[in-house]
Amino acid sequence: MTELLIDTNIVLDLLAKRIPFYYSAAQLFSLADKHKIKLTTSSLTFANTHYVLSRLKTAKEAKDILRRFKILVSVLALNEKIIDLALNDNIFNDFEDGLQYYTAIENNQDITITRDLKGFKNSKFQF
Repeated sequence: MTELLIDTNIVLDLLAKRIPFYYSAAQLFSLADKHKIKLTTSSLTFANTHYVLSRLKTAKEAKDILRRFKILVSVLALNEKIIDLALNDNIFNDFEDGLQYYTAIENNQDITITRDLKGFKNSKFQF
């Protein structure tokens, strides 16, 4: 089964119900709920998403949302090698994009789904 790494912006589209992007994100995660695709996220996405959601809701509500969301995805670890790759990278101007990219590479992800096409324009992934 194809594994798709979901970038933080797509997760936030769903969980923060950011219109008009929410509808596409909901369709994507619905496919995962039906076991038609396998979705992954980086552990960094959970941290970033909690930070944003806790600004919109209480910290408890943010954790509850993420707890339910975790059922739909597998979480990929962020390790020292990935951090080193992102720190020494010349492809990405945005450090967070580099962390996401190398998380996908190190975990043999087939595709990364993001709305940040500009940030990932030099990557070797399909979008």
